[in-house]
Amino acid sequence: MIRREYLCLLMLPLLLCVFIGFLLHPVVAAVIPLGSKLSVLDNDYWVSSNGDFVIGFFNTSDEPNQYSVGIRFNSKSIPYSQQKVVWVAGAHVAVGNVSYFQLTLDGELVLFDSLQGATTWTSGTGNRSVVSASLHDNGNFALIDREQNIIWQSFDTPSDTLLPGQTFSAYQILRPASKNPISSYYSLYMNASSYLQLRWKSNITYWVSESPSASNLTASLTTSGALQLVDQSFKPVWSVFGEDHNDTVNYRFLKLDADGNLRLYSWIEASQSWRSVWQAVENQCKVFATCGERGICVLTASGSADCSCPFEKTENDKCFVPYEQDCKSGSTMQTYKNMYLYGIYPPDDSVVISSLQRCQQLCLNDLDCTVATFTNDGSPQCSIKKTEYLSGYADPSISSVSFVKKCSGPFAVNPDLMKSPPPKLPPSLCVRCLIGASSGTFLIVAILQLGFVFYICKRKNSNRKEANPAFTYPDSKGLVVLSFSEIKSLTEDFKNQIRSNMFKGMLPNNCLIAVKDLNASIEERKFRSAVVKMGNIHHKNIVKLEGYCCELNHRFLVYEYAKNGSVDKYIDDSTLCRKLIWSKRIEICSSVAKAISYLHSGCREFVSHGNLKCENVILDENFEAKVTDFGFTIINSEASYCSASAEKDVADFGNLVLTLLTGCRDHEELCEWTYKEWIEGRASNVVDKRIDGGADSEELERALRIAFWCLQTEELRRPSMCEVVRVLDGTLSVDPPPPPFALEENDT
Repeated sequence: MIRREYLCLLMLPLLLCVFIGFLLHPVVAAVIPLGSKLSVLDNDYWVSSNGDFVIGFFNTSDEPNQYSVGIRFNSKSIPYSQQKVVWVAGAHVAVGNVSYFQLTLDGELVLFDSLQGATTWTSGTGNRSVVSASLHDNGNFALIDREQNIIWQSFDTPSDTLLPGQTFSAYQILRPASKNPISSYYSLYMNASSYLQLRWKSNITYWVSESPSASNLTASLTTSGALQLVDQSFKPVWSVFGEDHNDTVNYRFLKLDADGNLRLYSWIEASQSWRSVWQAVENQCKVFATCGERGICVLTASGSADCSCPFEKTENDKCFVPYEQDCKSGSTMQTYKNMYLYGIYPPDDSVVISSLQRCQQLCLNDLDCTVATFTNDGSPQCSIKKTEYLSGYADPSISSVSFVKKCSGPFAVNPDLMKSPPPKLPPSLCVRCLIGASSGTFLIVAILQLGFVFYICKRKNSNRKEANPAFTYPDSKGLVVLSFSEIKSLTEDFKNQIRSNMFKGMLPNNCLIAVKDLNASIEERKFRSAVVKMGNIHHKNIVKLEGYCCELNHRFLVYEYAKNGSVDKYIDDSTLCRKLIWSKRIEICSSVAKAISYLHSGCREFVSHGNLKCENVILDENFEAKVTDFGFTIINSEASYCSASAEKDVADFGNLVLTLLTGCRDHEELCEWTYKEWIEGRASNVVDKRIDGGADSEELERALRIAFWCLQTEELRRPSMCEVVRVLDGTLSVDPPPPPFALEENDT
């Protein structure tokens, strides 16, 4: 039997080896105690129990002295060069080469930067009873209290990657690790309606997940290779699958790459590499600003994006439109078929409904316009861009046509002038005499010609006025400018009154018009400026402004005439209301929403309606709804144009929806009553009983929900009109709204 003393002597070398190994190798830490510390100089790190993940410092770029602390793969089956980083503390914060990362005694993670001599990131968990940290086997780094509750976890603060089992909920953001000014603007975002969105900056959305049928959803990546939106019971309501879905794959991750595309990656053992098995945007050229300032994107046969510049390159390889506003020889439009262009700085385009020819002309006539793109995929739209920094894509399958403005050459009018040298004069001829005689003769001929032209024009104008005393003429925006006497003549001295200050009339071409007497003293300059803005507004659900009168103290607006009158008379009349069947009422709601959405975000400048109600929604000969009287906010706010309120329009729209659904016009108690009936499961009770055939339950639910959101007392809770349009069209789900009215204290 071996004596205890000899056994201890035999164990000493083994214990010494273990101790040395502990000192020389990273700590394998299932539990990380308070006070633990990682540093760049020591190159140490904490490892998950299964060894698949580590957390520590790594180089963030090729530049020296640039380090970040984060989590990366660590499996022995993955070569070091392929061990991808899946989380970075502080969203890609970089620190110096003597920095450290510590779990303090107060239970807070701290990243100290040696370059700045200060803390650059913390977990914000000090004094929250944290007793330890742990790097879980799924790659989640968590801070834990005595009851093993998670106080903080890396899964809640993703950087650019999601791991299997990690959830992604409303208002969270993924942003790619990039210092490039183009790529750094990309993000994956989940909005309040549980839609996943790929965005550039915050206002350009270029991919959206399909419409789920539920709300309060979260996104998650499964171990089997599916990206899902799941409800509160973890039931999937929307899914996309990788090519190797359900295959035996040990490692996966979902990443927002620096090129703006969202991809699902799988580790392929055979090739020892990561392979993309799904991507959100199939055509990389459809990712906004794929080519940035480098030109136009063309998809190659291999599926990669190729950037080329059909315009002009700068010395630093940027592609821009070489258009100068002051073109001494005039400007022309270069046509590019099957090409869609958009501005980058700024990214906003002004969109109008237009024909192909008019789209080209609109840009040519606008000194600030550099490019126009005409699209005809559903509706003929013209996008006007006013920046020289452009991007876009070209593809034979798209119908878009783009026009790029360029200065004409100095001899574009008559290039033959420079083809032959000027004739030599005989040596005996007096050059000065010849020039003087020629100039005098030219002057006399020019005066005679101008006099003759003036006489002809005067005769023509005289004949026109005699033939048609109510002669009208268009201004530069195509609006008819009328005198007060012409207004009186067209309305037969205001004989046919439609409603307050609105009169029916007829133009000389027999087109019916509605003439609005503003009955207000408005400065001529401001009035004409406002009318020009109104003349630029074109939408099928907005009444077209045909012309105006601005003479002395008279101010009139001339609109197109709608045969079937305003919606209010159909609501108030028990016989006429039967014409407003359920589908027509929902259609009116959708049409009005699209009109207001266009005023808010489709015009060059924000326009608020300011007085949206049934009286200002009219029905044309086809019974299609059009919004009218939108121009008064422009006129009244011309001095401070952007002061109008979008939130008021949204609330007015909510009231309009409730009126159309219920047939009631008393808004004081209507909102409370309809909400009470809806929340208690009696939504059908609110439907106007005069509607033949009743209501569609799904459409009623959508309409009531969005109406109650529009009527929220807190303005910040109200949706945008763009979201309203999508909800009514059924392409966007909406959460159950809280009570829109302010609750009394004794009701809480």
